This record gives sequence, structure tokens and C-alpha cells, in this order.
Amino acid sequence: MLREIRPAILILLLLTAITGLAYPLAMTAIAGVIFPKQAQGSLIEKDGKVIGSALIGQEFKDDKYFHGRPSATLAPDPADSTKTVSAPYNAANSGGSNLGPTSKALNDRVKEDVEKLKAENPSAAVPVDLVTTSPSGLDPDISPEGALFQVPRVARARNMPEDRVRQFVIENTRGRFAGFLGEPRVNVLALNLALDAASK
Repeated sequence: MLREIRPAILILLLLTAITGLAYPLAMTAIAGVIFPKQAQGSLIEKDGKVIGSALIGQEFKDDKYFHGRPSATLAPDPADSTKTVSAPYNAANSGGSNLGPTSKALNDRVKEDVEKLKAENPSAAVPVDLVTTSPSGLDPDISPEGALFQVPRVARARNMPEDRVRQFVIENTRGRFAGFLGEPRVNVLALNLALDAASK
């Protein structure tokens, strides 16, 4: 019996070493060489300091900045001893809210957000991505419609012509991957950085 079990145990150990250790380490090393920026998290630096990632959204509250999608990761900040400060876009807590269309809490939050946005730009329909979270809760992008909706507020706050701010949105809009995958999108952090650079 031991003679029949020994090869199975050896194959299990060998495949574990190959697929659980050697292959992941080799792929990590290759990715680090071929795509060094992406392998390090697509970090964005300003004045030699890391200010965010192109892959993870972050909260912008000031009117002079474009705002991203709402974050579903609102658990308390682990660094907060009182556990009363929420941590939006917390990559350690990635995941949707699990609130469905019949949820009163979700409907109340969406209605409140829609009312705030309508007050900000009463002449336009509120894009759905500005009041709904993404499945991960960390989405760094918004739709071009979501960005264009915010142009009047950002232009007022920056004392810039709306046409100029709208041009920044157009310049920072990325099309579908390979021409047919996904949807056009605007990276909120990249757009805000471009506006800051132009305002200097």
C-alpha cells in the first residue's frame, strides 16, 4: 500500500513546488522586468513623493477637483484608534457593499447624492456612475459623462472658462481597450493632476 501512496505524495509535493512556488515567483520576476511600473502598483509621484495609484481611486472633496465614484469601502480606518473615521478607497477592504436594489439604505444614499449633484448642475442629468459604487469599491475612473457633468463646478472653483476645463476632460479620456473592450473612461487622479499643473 505504501508503494502506491508514495508516488502520489511525491507528485503532490512536486506539483505544489512548481505551481505554488516556482511559477508564481518566475511570473513575478518576469513582470517586474517587462512591466516595472505596473508591477509596483502603477504609483504616481509628484515632486518625488507618491501621491496615489492609477489603479485605485481616492477621495477628492474640494470643489476645484473632479470627484470619483462613491467608495464602497467605508469601514473604519485601521490607523484610527477611535474607529470613527471612515477609510474610503481602502484597498485592504476591497469589495462591493452587497446592498441590493430593495435596500432602503442604498436608495436613501443614492437619492441624497442625486439631490446634491442636481444642486451642483441642475441643467444636466446625473450620470449613474457618480452615485453608484463599482464592484471593487476602488474604481479610479469615471465615465466621460461623469467628468463633463462636473465641469461647471470645477470651472467655477478654479475661476477657469468651462471650455478649457472641458478640453482637459477630453484630453484625459481614454477609449476602449483595443478599440472594442470596456468603455471610455477618465482617470480622476490624472485629470486632477493635469488641472493642477495647468493652474500653476
